[in-house]
Amino acid sequence: MNQAEFTSPQGMQAEVMRLREELKMRDQLVQQLSQELFRLVKGNAGLVPDPQVSEKHQVEMQALRDQLHEVEQQVAFYQGQLGERDNEIYQLRQSVQELGDRSRMLEQVIQDLPNVYRQKFEERMEAVRDKVARLQQENRNLQAELQSVSYRLAVNSRQPGALDLPDFAESAAGGGAGLQMPSFGKA
Repeated sequence: MNQAEFTSPQGMQAEVMRLREELKMRDQLVQQLSQELFRLVKGNAGLVPDPQVSEKHQVEMQALRDQLHEVEQQVAFYQGQLGERDNEIYQLRQSVQELGDRSRMLEQVIQDLPNVYRQKFEERMEAVRDKVARLQQENRNLQAELQSVSYRLAVNSRQPGALDLPDFAESAAGGGAGLQMPSFGKA
């Protein structure tokens, strides 16, 4: 397997399963070798040893011991690899758990954002509403004052001699040569 397959959880699980199968097969071989060794030792205990057979058995025993030692080394190696894989799987599960928790937290934050923005907007709008209300009240006060001044001007203009306003009717009949309209500038 390549390194990319080890990093995926499926690849790691497949590798762990393969290693476990190999370990199971090795355990079966060890069991068979042990049984064969026991059978040979037990079967030879009652016989008178023949020097040629005994030497042959010793060679076979040594070969079996060598095989057993090799299998034990392989078992230890695979057990070490399984331990490492189990550790990696545990760490990956922890990472998945942490990322899942973070994802759920971010989803909650995203769901709460419209409410937060709505609340902040309402807080800002409250200040604007207060200012608009003050300006409207000030506008009503100014309009009331303007009406009051207009009324006083109207009352004063009805009283004879109160205001010295030109008579436009006379000036229009006479040609208006001597009378000019007042200028209010650029108002």
